[in-house]
Amino acid sequence: MTEVFKGWYEHRHDYAKEWQKRTGGRVMGYFCTYAPEEIMYAAGILPVRVLGSHEPQAVTEPHIFGMFCPFCRDCLAQGLKGRFDYLDGIMISQSCLHLRQAFTSWRIHIPISYNYYLPFPHGVQNPPAYKYLTSELQAFQKSIEDWTGQKITTEALDKAIEVYNTNRRLLRQIFELRRAKHPPISGLDAMYLALSSQMVDKAEHNVLLQQLLDSLQASAPQGNGNSHIRLMFVGSENDDTSFIKMVESLGADIVIDEHCTGTRYFWNQVVPQEDRLAAIAARYIDRPPCPSKDWPARRRIPHILGLAKDYGVQGAVLIQQKFCDPHEFDMPAIGQALKAEGIPSYNLELDVTVPLGPFKIRMEAFLEMLRGEELF
Repeated sequence: MTEVFKGWYEHRHDYAKEWQKRTGGRVMGYFCTYAPEEIMYAAGILPVRVLGSHEPQAVTEPHIFGMFCPFCRDCLAQGLKGRFDYLDGIMISQSCLHLRQAFTSWRIHIPISYNYYLPFPHGVQNPPAYKYLTSELQAFQKSIEDWTGQKITTEALDKAIEVYNTNRRLLRQIFELRRAKHPPISGLDAMYLALSSQMVDKAEHNVLLQQLLDSLQASAPQGNGNSHIRLMFVGSENDDTSFIKMVESLGADIVIDEHCTGTRYFWNQVVPQEDRLAAIAARYIDRPPCPSKDWPARRRIPHILGLAKDYGVQGAVLIQQKFCDPHEFDMPAIGQALKAEGIPSYNLELDVTVPLGPFKIRMEAFLEMLRGEELF
């Protein structure tokens, strides 16, 4: 069953084009998971996350600095190469400088009928952030209505919230099964679940998620026959399935992650309010934060420590995309907090467009160190 999720991810462009043809709806590309997808979905729009292809490229140099992270340059390359030529519009909620530049270059150099920059407060811990974001969502909703010529009703928002909350609940229930001594689903398959949810119609995604959850809950626990190291992955965007597959082939179970392409995307739900946009705003403000929005209290660290404890983590890999300043700044504090809890960590600077060889050597060394510690 997980092969379907893998297929959705690997053939996401084909899926979006088929969805357009089947429904007559519009497709919106978004660059950051702080994008309020519920509003787009309520307007009959399919939100699709813009991701890279993990291939070396040489088309972005005239448009974006070479010292910007390889992920944002890879995303822009996909647009410049025409791989997202089916998009009807693009949008971004205020993210890091690098990703915002990818959005801006796309808007300027790639013909598109609609684009929107949504100001999102970095100071999400400030009480006024809720009211501020609600007003920005009102402006975004009005812009979507003007573009589509369609009024977004309260009923449509309620339906969108229900569909999205269901998807988040099902994903979290499946991910929580990975707390078991022998996780019933691999880290790679779990990644396919989370990634595919960011690019297919969630109503369709929910049907298969429910079937998978029922199947996993009904199955007897299966041991893997070996003593695998329970790893946690923490850090910046990571949709590198080849990297995940390689790490698990070395005798590790990636039992939980804290990425915007993983658990941070779906961990919390919209709590109903009379004002639907206020409820949506609160959900995105209260979600597990990106490091660019985690000041001054650093809510992210206790969240990470809680995950590590709940999932019986033996080691953590702290991943940052090369040149990613927000995550690079955050890693020392996270590493120290994990060390204080007796959890070793390894900092890995990742470039999604280069071969896996050097990363394999580093992961082998970290796992051997963890196995050595298990002997004492």
